Amino acid sequence: MAKDRCDIYCYNEEKVNHVKDSIDVGEVQDVTKTLKALADETRLKIVLALYKGEELCVCDVANIVGSTVATASHHLRFLRNVGIASYRKEGKLAFYSLTDEHIKQLIQVMFVKKEEVTL
Repeated sequence: MAKDRCDIYCYNEEKVNHVKDSIDVGEVQDVTKTLKALADETRLKIVLALYKGEELCVCDVANIVGSTVATASHHLRFLRNVGIASYRKEGKLAFYSLTDEHIKQLIQVMFVKKEEVTL
């Protein structure tokens, strides 16, 4: 038998019910959307660029991630739709930034963890 699973089936009903009741399905779905958005390499590069650059226009983002303006715009729109990025227009330019401190903290934690793993 495998050592990474129980040899018999039993569970702590009280603990299981408590944990199941504490999980908000709507919150899980929201977090899943955010993590799926960040799971794409180009979008994660864009988010990291916004984290480091604070506010960037679409052309800046395209140059940083090595994509076309159309591709960068597509990804930025996706990030805006899931609530990770926001934008403002200034004349003919569109500037993007991260929506709030929580997203910035998430990026910071992810890359600090990466540094710890590589040490």
